[in-house]
Amino acid sequence: MGPTVISFILGTTAELIKIAPVYHGIAERGMRPKIWFTAQHVDEVADVLADLKLPEPDVWLVPEEKAHNLESPAQVPGWAAQVLRTAWGRRHELRAALTEDGRPPLVLVHGDTFTTPYGSLIGKRILKARVGHVEAGARSGSIMSPLPEELNRKIAAKIVDMHFAPSEREVNNLRNARGVVVDTEANTAIDAMRLAINQPLDVPNLPEKFGLATLHRFELVSRADKYREALEILREQSRQLPILYLAGAPEREKIRALGLDHLFDDKFIAQPKMRYLKFLPLVARAEYVVTDSGGLSAECYYLGLPCAVHRERTETPQHLGETVMLTEMRGDKLQNFLDTYENRRGESWMDKYHPSEIIVNSLAQLGYC
Repeated sequence: MGPTVISFILGTTAELIKIAPVYHGIAERGMRPKIWFTAQHVDEVADVLADLKLPEPDVWLVPEEKAHNLESPAQVPGWAAQVLRTAWGRRHELRAALTEDGRPPLVLVHGDTFTTPYGSLIGKRILKARVGHVEAGARSGSIMSPLPEELNRKIAAKIVDMHFAPSEREVNNLRNARGVVVDTEANTAIDAMRLAINQPLDVPNLPEKFGLATLHRFELVSRADKYREALEILREQSRQLPILYLAGAPEREKIRALGLDHLFDDKFIAQPKMRYLKFLPLVARAEYVVTDSGGLSAECYYLGLPCAVHRERTETPQHLGETVMLTEMRGDKLQNFLDTYENRRGESWMDKYHPSEIIVNSLAQLGYC
């Protein structure tokens, strides 16, 4: 009987980042993890794989020559159809890869992207495998906020067999779920952070002190009044301390469409998004972070870094407190954070949690290594 084969079905750079320490932990146990990629993100994938010492995907569920970044909801149906078409067309090959070691087949998915429910569905229904969900159980309490992430998580929870939940709160959210629920005590982001946090900075002309902002979610960027309000508040604040705003292509296009280019200058500095190994050392150097990213807010929590989560709701309220503040997407609350961030720096949790180790040990106990 050969080494156990476990497949990760992933689709975004964030998923690759957060799953990297689990992948390496599995490989160190003598198993043969595989990456089957749905190509929600394409442009930065090669860099992320290289930075985190991950191999090229074993399978592209969207043929590599047709793959491109998903940049709008309108592209999702065509992407989903292609993923399912490829999975169905190659089902015998994929199932053979999962079962060649003679053990029950296992597929792992992550988080709350479109790939999470699709990967769960492919694993369960097409490949007849057991499915594990890393970073399971997060809930905001509203299907509409954040949309579609809350819906993606709920669908996946109905399909999977193993739920790896990052805290007691998520475990409690899954109390009626079918299958095994494991408390990993933290998000695997903390393990990925250890791979990146001490890398050298590579940002020319970086101010000695600066704030950092990333605002990109559809629920904010699609609401012109709210997006404009947030950028105008940040612009005004940058007169006191420079702010670096990292914007992807969809955000830059929205800024042009709304005629907001004039807000940016040598103090409110617009920069393209950065690869993880270069981005995280920048986060660690920032005075504070303003974001609508659940992943980044968790990373700030673990670092003890002041962070405003500019969203109406969050699926991780356990991170809220002295260092991390939910603005409810209100301008006055965002301004309050910017006025008080100097008092919000807290304790670092970087040495306390090792969630990837818990996941790998749990897979061993379940007979997968």
